Amino acid sequence: MLPVKIIGTGIYAPGLPINNEELMQLTGLTFDAVKLEEKLGIKQRHIAHLRNLNESTADFATQAAQAAIRSAGLNADDINLIIVGTDTPEYITPATAILVQGRLQKSEKWTVSFDVAASCASFTIAFDNAVRLMATDETLKYAVVIGVYNMPAFLRQDDSFGYSIFADGAGAVVLARGYDRSSNYIGSQMLSDGTQNDFIGIYAGGSKNPITHDTLIKKENGLLSLKPLPGDRNIRLWPMIVKELLRKYKTPIDEVDHFIFTQINRSVIVKVMETLGVDMSKTTTVMDLYGYTGSGCVPMAFHQAVMDDKIKRGDKVVFMASGAGLAVGSNLLIY
Repeated sequence: MLPVKIIGTGIYAPGLPINNEELMQLTGLTFDAVKLEEKLGIKQRHIAHLRNLNESTADFATQAAQAAIRSAGLNADDINLIIVGTDTPEYITPATAILVQGRLQKSEKWTVSFDVAASCASFTIAFDNAVRLMATDETLKYAVVIGVYNMPAFLRQDDSFGYSIFADGAGAVVLARGYDRSSNYIGSQMLSDGTQNDFIGIYAGGSKNPITHDTLIKKENGLLSLKPLPGDRNIRLWPMIVKELLRKYKTPIDEVDHFIFTQINRSVIVKVMETLGVDMSKTTTVMDLYGYTGSGCVPMAFHQAVMDDKIKRGDKVVFMASGAGLAVGSNLLIY
């Protein structure tokens, strides 16, 4: 176990929620709202630009971080480490975490700030990085780890699939260093498969494919779905990785009090919980409130579970996240 625990949580979603009917009105697009609600569980979401809000990734991340810092009873200047997990950064460079540091702390500080970009697994991997840095550096007393998503900023106007699923939002946790027998970090299990890099992603705007007039004409900018994802990918992966995580740390599954999964598809979470032999009361879903918020969804669901008293101090919790690429991250902790 590592002597780091979560002492605060916070979330942010821009503007008023947009339900499925209003989304079709605002975008002029059509999609199967019944299937979206019944299978994926998505009933509403928050999208800044559809509410004419001039907000983007760094704004969402800062707001969530401020909420988490307030929850922890700290001031922004108490924070020594800021990590932002996202694959929809404010800029290619500088890192979004550096912008957040400037907004939170206003000046030069002895603060470590960097991003983790591992698609929708970014938060879980950032969380693990933060804990391990804090465990080995006694000067890092408090950290804020943020998962944030702004994929709607990368959607083309005719993308009915993208608009129906992807949403804006951020979740953050504040970590404290110091041994506590009843609340600490147990460990992680990661998995990667870079041969799956050509399924879905944002392939223009980097060094390989800069944005050009020709790119825009050909509609090669923004989020692209190049080929269908394997339909059973998460149903196969998540139980396998959860079992490996628990085996690695010699933890029986019946000792886990709550599971938080990537919030892309409620029916998949139901199937995974059945496969694990665990009742649905031991998980939390928030896609009905926030849509799919990528790297933000795990800390957002965790925050909701804590607020609803579904996760209590001393509970063992599993975070399980996967994303394009393929990147997978999982964490085991005692809250």
